[in-house]
Order: sequence, then C-alpha cells, then structure tokens
Amino acid sequence: MSRKPELKGRAARLARLFPAGPRQAARTPFVLLVVLLLGGGLIGLLVLNSALSEGSFKMDDLQKDTKSLTDEEQALQRDIDSYSAPDALQRRARELGMVPGGDPAFLNPDGTVKGVPSPAAQQSLEEAPAAVRPPEAILFPQTIEAPPSPATPSPNTLSEPPAPSAAQTEAIPETPGR
Repeated sequence: MSRKPELKGRAARLARLFPAGPRQAARTPFVLLVVLLLGGGLIGLLVLNSALSEGSFKMDDLQKDTKSLTDEEQALQRDIDSYSAPDALQRRARELGMVPGGDPAFLNPDGTVKGVPSPAAQQSLEEAPAAVRPPEAILFPQTIEAPPSPATPSPNTLSEPPAPSAAQTEAIPETPGR
C-alpha cells in the first residue's frame, strides 16, 4: 500500500492550490448556460435569416420597378429621337406654317456684312395649315384670298372676329406634346 509522499517546498505550495479530495462540480448551471447560449444563437440566426429574406423581397420589387422605369425611359428616348429627326422637324415646321429660310448673311466682328441675304419664300393661305391660319381665313375662307399687308389695315382687323364654333375648334389638329 502505497502512501503519498510528503511534498516539501514549492511542490507543497502548489499542491495546496488543488482541491484535496475528489469533489463533484455543480453541472446544472453549466448545462443551463450552454442551453441558453445555443437557444439564443438559434433565435438570432432566425431573426437574421428573416431580415435577409425581407431585404431580398424588397430588392426584387425594386429591380422590377427599375426595369419598368428603364423600359419607359427607353420608349421616351425613342419618341424624342423620332421627333428630332430632320424629316420630322421639317414636317412639323411646315404644319406650323414655317418656310425654309433664304440665303443667310453673317456679321463679322468689325461690323461688315458677309454674304447677300435673301428673304424666305412666301406661303399662300391655301398651303398654310389650318392650325396657323388667321381666324378670318378659317371662318371665311372664300372671302380672303391673300394675306393683308401690314402697311394697310383691313376692315376685319378693326372689329373682333366671331368666336369659332365647337365643330371648328375640334377640326384644328394639335401638335403632340404641346
């Protein structure tokens, strides 16, 4: 039967730090602590997963909105491109009663004129669209044959022309986007 040897000095001091007998540690608080940490971690993961899925749904909705707005922007850009095409601009200018200009003249910085200007071609009332004709030409097309010159006042300019009827205002075409 062996007996424990007696410890001296430093070894004796270290041996006093350890418990002398085999004691059982209380396991219930440790098990409870581990269960609470695991349960808290699982609940935290559940909340995080829910937040991420909610963000995913919001992101999906925003991507759909972005796609629809991008499609709308492209459609509007196509409209702008079609309205800015030279042939469309010329057609709309003619509808508004504009005529091509004559030869231009340029002013130099010293005040001299370069080039010989020429006036734009006159457009007759029959060629002018109804939207830009004077009210007298729309209401009384058979009585007016030529536009009055600005130097001579016409009798129609002194009196107010009658207001156009509803049928006449509906016949006037509108320019898109105006």
